Formats: sequence, structure tokens, C-alpha cells
Amino acid sequence: MQISDAMMDGQLRTTGVWLRRMGSRHSERRLRVISGVIDGLLWLARARRPKTLRVGEFGIDRGDGTRLRVVVYSPLASTTAAAGLLWLHGGGYFLGRPEQDLRIYRLLAERTGCVVVAPDYRLSVAHPYPAALDDCYTALIWMRDNAIRLGIREDQLAVAGESAGGGLTAALALLARDREEVNIAFQMPIYPMIDDRQSTESACDNDAPLLDSDTLASAWQLYLRNLDGTQRVPVYAAPARAGDLRGLPPTFTYVGGLEPFRDETIAYVDALRSCGVSVDFEIYPGCWHGFDRLVPRAEVSKRAFRSRERWLRHALDTYFAPQPGANRDRA
Repeated sequence: MQISDAMMDGQLRTTGVWLRRMGSRHSERRLRVISGVIDGLLWLARARRPKTLRVGEFGIDRGDGTRLRVVVYSPLASTTAAAGLLWLHGGGYFLGRPEQDLRIYRLLAERTGCVVVAPDYRLSVAHPYPAALDDCYTALIWMRDNAIRLGIREDQLAVAGESAGGGLTAALALLARDREEVNIAFQMPIYPMIDDRQSTESACDNDAPLLDSDTLASAWQLYLRNLDGTQRVPVYAAPARAGDLRGLPPTFTYVGGLEPFRDETIAYVDALRSCGVSVDFEIYPGCWHGFDRLVPRAEVSKRAFRSRERWLRHALDTYFAPQPGANRDRA
């Protein structure tokens, strides 16, 4: 799907053209370089502490002698019964840190009162699948077990993320359903990265800004390189491969009309609905991947954020999921 400048939303076009000039069609080697540069900048951002949020940092034992860093962002006012939102950052599985989404945390905490739990999951440049998903599941169980300590109600644990974070959200929902150890009240996988096959019209030969088909293929190769080609890609690595989505939590998602993820997101939404899962879904024509984050003042970006916030408020009033053995002591 070839993307011309004229196809872009008028308020996104200048940034889209600039992104194309900055580079595209990145190889695995190039993605490793980009990951290192961005990682250095994000580590510097760790010193920033937003004045409008309480921030706590914790280390969770992975069971192999290493620890998973988790950052918790809470409203300034103490809470005892907030929703707990496990937020999984984006970055194609190969880059990113929790600190990159401070703006999102502020909006979530200030406007909805959520407590945000953001794991610093392992990245594919050093740790391919299933390391990131294992970390996210570890963080989800930790959020459940520490709900009272964090001011979270146990029956309203949710998961959300964008791009690769959206893919991890969808994967985590499948994994939690199948292991039956923790219940997720609702999920928000925003323009999720869920299909390694890249066989849809929107994913084939897409040259949109920021994320094109070649770059996407390189990102998937980094993430799945532990699979030797004879192994079937697990549904927990690429949730679009899942045939049975019954029992997954209520879902909200949206996607840009020009990005590679458009068609796979549509197919995922259709599959959820066919399995009886409640879904709210929107497509934003003329929008490339990450449009709302890179051009937040565009009218279409504002509409997307308003829609996200509106659904989240609805979910907080509507969706609850008691935990298995909810009455047992979690000392």
C-alpha cells in the first residue's frame, strides 16, 4: 500500500514528510543503533519527576537472579480504591522505557484517578520473545498481589499500551486468560503490533512515515529470532494468530487509516466481536502510525485522545473482574 503525501491528514502532512526525509526502511542493524541512541536519552529522562504525580520505583525478582524495574505513577491524593492500569510502552519491541509516556500517565492519573504500573520490560535487541511478555506477566501478578499497598482495587486490573505495547497488551490478555491466575477487567491495545506475517493489504509494501513495511519486518525479526523457522510462531508472540478469542476482556482500540497495522487491527476486532467480546473501535483516515503522539495538537489527534478517555471513563464505571480466590489472604 503506497502512501502519497496527499493521502495524509492535512495537519499531519508536514511532520509526515519530515519523518520520511529522516529515514525509512530500517534494517535490523539500524534498529539496534536507533535503540541504543533512544535508550541513552530515556535513561537521562529518569531524573524527571512530574510534580503532579506521585512516583514510586520497585524491583521485582524474576526468579533468575535479575530484577524487573517497575515504575508506579499515582495521583497526588491518596487512594484506596483506584483502578490499576498496567501500561506497556511502545517501541517495536526493540526500544523504549516507561519514562517516555509521562504525558499519558499525567492524563490518566489526573483525569481518571488510575494508578499506572509501568514495567521496564526487556527489549528484543538483547532479549527476544518471550522475555518482554514474561516481564509484563510478572508485573501484572505483582500489581495484583500488591493492590492494597498501591491503593488499587483487586477487581479492576486493566492493561493498555500503544504499538508494541498494544501487541503486548493483546498477548497478555490471552496469556492471563489461559493461565487462569489473574483476571483482567478490560484492555486498551492502541494501534497494536500483533501480526508478524504482514500479509494484509495495509502491511504489504507500505511506505508510510515513521513505520513502513521494511522497518516493521526488521522489528519482527528481532523479536522472534529465538524461533528457528521450523517452530510455529506462538499466539502469545503474535496475537493475530490466535483462533479463539473467547473470554477476553472488553476492549477499546483505534488505528490510523494509512499505517501497516490497519487491516490486522480490523481483523482482530472482527474476531473479538465474533467471539462475543465487547469492542469499541475507530479508524482515523489519513493518519500514519503514532500520529496522536507525534502531532498531539492536530484535530484528529485530539479526537483520538478524547475517544480514548471517554471509553476509559466508561470502562471504569462498567467493567470489573474479581480475582481467582479473591477472598484468600495476600499477605
